[in-house]
Amino acid sequence: MKIFRADYVFPISADPIKDGVIAVDDHGKIISVSDQLPPGASNASVERLHGIICPGFINTHCHVELSHLHGKIPRSGGLVNFIKDTQQLRNSDPKQIEAAAIKADNDMYDNGIVAVGDISNTNATVALKASSKLYYHTFVETFAFTPNKAEEVFNNALALMAEFKPQSCSVTPHAPYSVSKELFKLLKKYCDSNVKNLISIHNQECEDENKFYRYKLGAFNDLYAHFGIDISYFKPQARNSLQSVIPLLTSKQDILMVHNTCTNLKDIYFIKRFDRKIHWCFCPHANLYIEGALPKVDLFLDQGFNITLGTDSLASNNKLCILSEMRTLQANFPALSMDRLLKWATINGATYLGIDKYKGSLDVGKTPGLNLITGLDDLKITADTKVKRLI
Repeated sequence: MKIFRADYVFPISADPIKDGVIAVDDHGKIISVSDQLPPGASNASVERLHGIICPGFINTHCHVELSHLHGKIPRSGGLVNFIKDTQQLRNSDPKQIEAAAIKADNDMYDNGIVAVGDISNTNATVALKASSKLYYHTFVETFAFTPNKAEEVFNNALALMAEFKPQSCSVTPHAPYSVSKELFKLLKKYCDSNVKNLISIHNQECEDENKFYRYKLGAFNDLYAHFGIDISYFKPQARNSLQSVIPLLTSKQDILMVHNTCTNLKDIYFIKRFDRKIHWCFCPHANLYIEGALPKVDLFLDQGFNITLGTDSLASNNKLCILSEMRTLQANFPALSMDRLLKWATINGATYLGIDKYKGSLDVGKTPGLNLITGLDDLKITADTKVKRLI
């Protein structure tokens, strides 16, 4: 048994405990959380720490297979250029891809992450995920904006997903601008008939995405031309991309809307008109890296939705660290409390991934991992704030 006492313990499922004490067994299972020592324990057996103890972090959006692109794509080029560069550079020596992915996995572990919702378009990370110390749910993405390719692409995604099993995995749409209505319909039919198939969709990362859906104007026309995709069939929808695709998504599965850089209040209210299990994921560093903009986070607060955090890939981030994402959010939205940010970073992600019985909060019987966060100023994240994995 290990016993830790810290300035604060944040159980997440209860109020923070000042001068809190947490005891875990040799397997990391929580024995007790309190302001008192466990029965029979002495002060000599307690490791005294300065800072706060919280559960391990949940990263609900990552692309581990793109880790070899670290530093290779210029900043602030906009989403369309980012997509072009990614497609041009992503194919590399398999050994290089594997080595970068392994390093990214180890870095996430060191940064206190215990579970990851990871996007895959290839089988490059199958072996890594099977042996990792982290919990992974793999989202196998589908891409086909051309209607006549929908069935082929969907069947290929199912075949790739089979390579990840028995690991936790699902098949999912990539983004509104890369999935045709026909492919959305195939995904919806599959989701409506399956017990569990989590959905994760890139949403409104740039204004051009909305401009394309509303008026068929903007940089996405150049993107389709660049890849030789005929979009003559597509008609302007006279509404934002989110409003256009929400009716095409299943009501049977949990849906994570990722990025949301250009989501507005009308979009949020539009979603409330539909019976959809919507969660939101913010990846602020990636938004700044690609578009130089952040979501209007204040619009999402207290709307009744589950909010989570992600890192995106090393193609659009300097490191895979949830604490760094929290720091950026707090710097830009000072009203965000440590309590709220930690919920986004832990239990909310665990709830979306369906692992909240084991992860996400410091409750007796769970094995959520323990993080120590130091360098805070009155429970505010500073430039000196660091995270250390305890368990």
